[in-house]
Amino acid sequence: MAIADEITPQVAPKYRVAIEERIYTSTEATPIVGIADVSVTQRQEKVTSLGNAAQLMAPRRVQVPLPIEVTERFLAVRSVETNDVVCILEILSPVNKRPGEGCIAYETKRRKILDSATHLVEIDLLRDGESMAIASPGQKTYSISVSISRECPHAALYKFALADPIPAFPVPLKTSDAAAIVDLQPLLNNLYTRARFDLTIDYGQLLKPALSKENANWIERLISSFS
Repeated sequence: MAIADEITPQVAPKYRVAIEERIYTSTEATPIVGIADVSVTQRQEKVTSLGNAAQLMAPRRVQVPLPIEVTERFLAVRSVETNDVVCILEILSPVNKRPGEGCIAYETKRRKILDSATHLVEIDLLRDGESMAIASPGQKTYSISVSISRECPHAALYKFALADPIPAFPVPLKTSDAAAIVDLQPLLNNLYTRARFDLTIDYGQLLKPALSKENANWIERLISSFS
């Protein structure tokens, strides 16, 4: 993960950055998107004799939700000396922000972190879904929150709109150590260029949720500038 590569040189050798996993079972009927690894196990259909079919009402074909094992990845900054988790970094996925098992699993973990000595950084780059429980004014679409354990319930919140550059943010460590800094915008720009997403993304498709007129006009101007 690019963020791990950005943090590691700033915190080593005292800390290490580990990519860790949270696993839970979901039975949501809607497709799960935005997660790196999702495994689905389906039962084989069996044909059962129901007697005289002419006497039965024609059934409707429906979908029965099956258990899905969901694996979500996050970053943990750990002390090399003690292996204690000093800070957790989460990039929110769609299932974290919509009602269901994914949201419940994430909010349960979030409460435990905020009630511990571990710092929490949450990166929300999604327009859809419910925002995490943060008391904050303003209508900006995206946000990055930095919760330092000793300052809870207060946290630093960076809010920004679609046309704004993503702000750099700190990754807090132990009190005696300076925070690492993540400048996310150039990291995303570099990933976009290296992966050649310009060749695979259809920018003509309708977006869900729909953009505001102001943002739609901004995107049109931006695309036109590269034509």
